[in-house]
Amino acid sequence: MGTIDESRTVRLTIPAKPEYITLSRLALSGLSRVRPLEEETLADLKLALTEACSNSVRHAYDEEGGHVSISFELRDDRLIVEVEDDGTGFTPKAVGANGDETELSEGGLGIAIIRSIADEVEIGGGASGRGSRLRFVKLLP
Repeated sequence: MGTIDESRTVRLTIPAKPEYITLSRLALSGLSRVRPLEEETLADLKLALTEACSNSVRHAYDEEGGHVSISFELRDDRLIVEVEDDGTGFTPKAVGANGDETELSEGGLGIAIIRSIADEVEIGGGASGRGSRLRFVKLLP
């Protein structure tokens, strides 16, 4: 018999305002006490999380605002982070001249940063049929 892959999931919903993104980073830091992470890995994950949350905060809602839902699924060998909103959503630009998918409008560096840090990245629509969902996976040693 193999070992059981123990999974722990933490969910957090924050107002879609920049000042609340810090809460998601604090939750991630707390998880690193459950499953110790190298300092550099934790810093990279915080950066990826900040970029994912910032996309929802900046692009999902108008002045009336909304919420951003974040889930952290901690497994023995990986951390799965999902950031979702039910705002206007986004779509990546068309395929670039070199065949690569170009990044989102307004700079698009956030998605590039997340792709460089994570082992897997998925971008799609929200579960409610509205908004957007960004999921990234970091394999852990």
